[in-house]
Amino acid sequence: MTLNETTPKDMDRASQFAHLWNFLTSPHPSIAEIGEKRRAQLIATIALILTAAFLAGLITGGSFGAFTALLVISVASYGISRTRYYNTASYFLAYGLTSLAYLRLYMGATDGFEEDITTIAHVAIVVASILLPVRGFVLLVLLSAIATWAAPAYSQVPIPSDGFARTSGVFMFIGFILAGANIFRTGIERARLKEVSDINRELEDLTTNLEQRVNERTAEIEKANAQNSRRATQLQTITELSEAIAQLQDLNELLPATTRLINERFGFYHVGIFLVDQDHDYAILQAANSEGGERMLKRNHRLRLGTGVVGYSAKTGQPRIALDVGADAVFFNNPDLPETRSETALPLRSRNETIGVLDIQSKEANAFSREDLEVLTALANQVSIALENTRLLTETRAALTQVQEVYNAFTHAEWSRTTSHTTQSGFRYQTGRIEMLEDPLEGPEVLSAVQNGEVVANPTNGSEARRATVAVPVKLRGEVIGILHIESSDPEKAWQEDEISLVQAVAERAAFAMENARLFQDARRRAAKERLISEATARISSAFNVENILQTTAEELERVLGGSEISIQFQSKE
Repeated sequence: MTLNETTPKDMDRASQFAHLWNFLTSPHPSIAEIGEKRRAQLIATIALILTAAFLAGLITGGSFGAFTALLVISVASYGISRTRYYNTASYFLAYGLTSLAYLRLYMGATDGFEEDITTIAHVAIVVASILLPVRGFVLLVLLSAIATWAAPAYSQVPIPSDGFARTSGVFMFIGFILAGANIFRTGIERARLKEVSDINRELEDLTTNLEQRVNERTAEIEKANAQNSRRATQLQTITELSEAIAQLQDLNELLPATTRLINERFGFYHVGIFLVDQDHDYAILQAANSEGGERMLKRNHRLRLGTGVVGYSAKTGQPRIALDVGADAVFFNNPDLPETRSETALPLRSRNETIGVLDIQSKEANAFSREDLEVLTALANQVSIALENTRLLTETRAALTQVQEVYNAFTHAEWSRTTSHTTQSGFRYQTGRIEMLEDPLEGPEVLSAVQNGEVVANPTNGSEARRATVAVPVKLRGEVIGILHIESSDPEKAWQEDEISLVQAVAERAAFAMENARLFQDARRRAAKERLISEATARISSAFNVENILQTTAEELERVLGGSEISIQFQSKE
């Protein structure tokens, strides 16, 4: 086994010794500060070491009186060091040892001056330099110096003159060196303590600043989160409003619903929508959610462009905020809305033109910020889009209705002309052959189908005199151009829905086929007409004088019109 190797048995012994030593030198439980604990443990350790040393000296045959007194002082100091008054033990040990040396001189219980000074006094002053604070140690050094130099006056032991000066000087030299070292050490400790205190203070300031900055940053983050959450809620609300508004297609429903929805989602005091008139002179209130707004609607409330918050926004096309409406009376003064404290007007624009204003008013002062203005501007844009879409849809529907009416009238006129030139009323399919109708159908179901444009099915009544019939109108884009009349040979027949649907589908195909046939005939007729006109024009253009031109014109007209008398006369001056 090498010198550096240790066995488990040695480790156990060392652990037991350390545990025993901690038990013998541990401070009193009432001492909580770590530095005070270490000082109390140091005093107990030194007192315990001195006790062991004095006890060993007593056992080995030293001076019984001296070692007994030293042993009493060290044991008493050790006992005091284990209490809460551990500082008293340091004074008792240092001053007790020093006093013992000079008492022995006074009582004559020593073998010589040098023995007490170089042993007991030296040990006492070294222990004092370790245990006592600066003032206590300096005081002990001064008292020891006085007692040393005054020893010849009170000592009961003869003091040789040659050794007195050397012993006293060495003792005083050691005392003052230790005092200076103690003062120097104390100064260093104070400087270190000050430095540590300054560092701790800086750390505390830094911690305080950091905590303050963290609190400020946390407050800023919470504020930003609150703003972001509020902005997200507003944007989500705008999205939901846009979806709800987009479903409305009637302007008379859109405007009141918009003001109502905005008030429900945002909780404003008053929401109104103004539209600019055609002359661009006034902004006229069209819808409002508040009671005051209802009264304003009844009296046709309007604002001239450029007047007030709404008039300014309608004229300039820019949003406007009045944060304190009461103090800003030039912008708003309406007795119908007396509780208004803040107002914002947002232009409704379409194709780079201001078509109206969204007016929002609140009971709170400074209710609208720049961030709110951005969000509400997005809301106003959605309202503008909805208004424009509704207007376009209304115009498109009106145009479509007009075109439909014109086309229906044209279809009716064309088919009326076509049927007037048709010699037969219709056709009948019966028992495998097709026959021409001699008389038009005039049954009640036929007349009802023509008038209403709906299918009329008459179930059988169980007799052969009345068979099951169904009349299906042949319609072309809503215009009835014919009737499909079907009679069943089965007296018990009941027309089913799928059979009627089949007949309707056939009627629809027949309508388109007949329309195509009519258009084809019209195209052929127009083509023949254009051909005749083209031939006549070619013959007329080939003539070279007026007489030939007139003669050719008359001939071509007679050929085209057939059997007509043609006369051409020049217009006289009169």
